[in-house]
Amino acid sequence: MADQTEVKGQAAQTHIAKLSLSDFRNYRALSLELHPGAVVLTGENGAGKTNLLEAVSFLSPGRGLRRATLDDVARTGSETGFAVHIRLEGAFGDCEIGTGTAGVANGADAAGRRVRINGETARSADAMLEWVRVLWVTPSMDALFTGPASDRRRFLDRLVLAIDPAHGRRALDYEKAMRARNRLLSEDSRDAGWFDAIETQMAETGVAIAAARAEMVRLIAAMNERLPENGPFPKAEIALEGTIDAEMGHRPAVDVEEMFRALLHDQRHRDRAAGRTLEGPHRSELLVRHAPKDMPAARCSTGEQKALLVGLVLAHARLTAELSGNAPILLLDEISAHFDPDRRAALFAILEELNCQAFMTGTEASLFSALEGRGQFLSVSAGAVTPGP
Repeated sequence: MADQTEVKGQAAQTHIAKLSLSDFRNYRALSLELHPGAVVLTGENGAGKTNLLEAVSFLSPGRGLRRATLDDVARTGSETGFAVHIRLEGAFGDCEIGTGTAGVANGADAAGRRVRINGETARSADAMLEWVRVLWVTPSMDALFTGPASDRRRFLDRLVLAIDPAHGRRALDYEKAMRARNRLLSEDSRDAGWFDAIETQMAETGVAIAAARAEMVRLIAAMNERLPENGPFPKAEIALEGTIDAEMGHRPAVDVEEMFRALLHDQRHRDRAAGRTLEGPHRSELLVRHAPKDMPAARCSTGEQKALLVGLVLAHARLTAELSGNAPILLLDEISAHFDPDRRAALFAILEELNCQAFMTGTEASLFSALEGRGQFLSVSAGAVTPGP
């Protein structure tokens, strides 16, 4: 099977040298010394392998790879909240990052998660993106191409966020404005001035979101052009479908903003009847095709969809490394479930070529035999982690 090592050049590796957890999921307290490169976590289902990946995923803005509430993340019985702390080593220097809810009142939402970098409180979780980018593939994403459009939008937005840290703030501002508009609609408000102000904000942030997504689609296409045609993971062709998306690239952004603002104004009556805003980037659809087969991803087999998803994430990892100068950290949960030995070996070779720290989980160490002598193996059992075979 052909590999993808034809793409030359390696970004510097940033890796977690030490991971410490306090009252996180099933871990009361844990401290792990970690190696660069592949980190393989094996153990029975329910032992806590995915919990470790989830902890690492909190080194990025948002709610982690499970999208859990903060109360759910804290260990049952914990009275002080959870904490995740890492020592990061990389090309940009060493860094200490801590995040969690220790000291935050129970019931706090995502805004209650605190972030400290080198001992200083960060203004927001976005500050972590200056030091580390984290990408992931989980079993829940196996239905990405067949599930609701909202899952695909969220997936695309995470890809954008790894390249453009400001994207998360734009998305939050848009959501806040849209909620305010929806509230006016549900209250049957006729305050034209208030509607105008909100719709202007939605037009500005909505077009910025659409522009960032369109740029990501363009960058992924450019990366695909540089990859070999017959690699172990098929290329994914992606496109956006939506009212605003159709205008991006054909008209100046300021004109698209005015079009969207006018559309929101003209559709107040329809939106009032529906009780919500029916047009905007929150309704866009991410279209994905299996490029070699020229087939919609939703019509591909389960194995093909998994390979397509992994190929897309690997292409994005390359892109992130090139644009940031820093290889991202990858979290690959139960990654070997649908892959034969040849494709697993190809994946491991690509991860090494990407020069990234990659956390991988599985029930059997034998699934990762191709990494023997080249990765760190850890065994997970009932909230304890010990050196593996």
